[in-house]
Amino acid sequence: MSKIGFLFPGQGAQTVGMARELDSQYPSVRSLFDRANEILGLDLRALCFEGPANLLEATDISQPAIFVASLAALEALKAEQPDVVSQCQGAAGLSLGEYTALVFAGALDFEAGLRVVRLRGQAMQAAALASPSGMTSVLGLDEAKIDELCERVSSHGRLWKANMLCPGNVVVSGDRSALAEVDAVATELGAMKVIPLAVAGAFHTPLMKPADDQLAAALAAADVQLPRVPVYSNVTAAPHPADLAKIRHALAEQVTVGVRWDESMKRMMADGFDAFYEIGPGRVLTGLLKRIDRKMPCTSIPAR
Repeated sequence: MSKIGFLFPGQGAQTVGMARELDSQYPSVRSLFDRANEILGLDLRALCFEGPANLLEATDISQPAIFVASLAALEALKAEQPDVVSQCQGAAGLSLGEYTALVFAGALDFEAGLRVVRLRGQAMQAAALASPSGMTSVLGLDEAKIDELCERVSSHGRLWKANMLCPGNVVVSGDRSALAEVDAVATELGAMKVIPLAVAGAFHTPLMKPADDQLAAALAAADVQLPRVPVYSNVTAAPHPADLAKIRHALAEQVTVGVRWDESMKRMMADGFDAFYEIGPGRVLTGLLKRIDRKMPCTSIPAR
């Protein structure tokens, strides 16, 4: 029997119209959106289904929207393939998606998870506005070359490795003044492509420092339980330990340090996971997994 792992997407996966069909098909999904609207005091259903795109893409909206849409896709999987859900033995989520994974694993209930995710988005948005910054995807360089890139542009501004996604795909994050130099230097180092990302700021760097303090306070007040299946941490690339204080600390720290997604997937495979399901909007995680191990099966459960 396969060892099944669930993967949940992060910010950037949002699309206008996500989960509309699921909402019309499953009462459990309608209940999720009804509860989300009540908890947040805004019409998240309308934002997911109708947009506008520029509002749905805002950090403080996109994070709760992707969180709820991913859980809507999970509800569909529960209804259509309950055995897959019951047989799942572990989970991971990219950045924001780690919270969705923890809700699936019972470490947070829906309301607590949604409230923390909304605060996370608001805090990250505020930190981004406080410092002109951004993120850029660099394709075709290994991590040693990325380290060289960060060093070479350091005279122009601060730059960090933010997302180590898969071999040859690293996102750098930092001051806009440093990002302005990335294309030329990365191309000189042999990069195949440099893609500026449409995000508000330098996520997963020390520039998000005010956000981690707010998250730590929110997580301290939240009812966090030990997950019933292993959930792999973006910070350590290993399962969260059976220690609630350490789980809370890692989740707060996550916004200021690089996401070790490549290592997390390799660790899951080393731990015996041999069948994956990407649950939520988009297919980014499926693509990344194929770059890590092209033979590894990954089934998409879309937030359609």
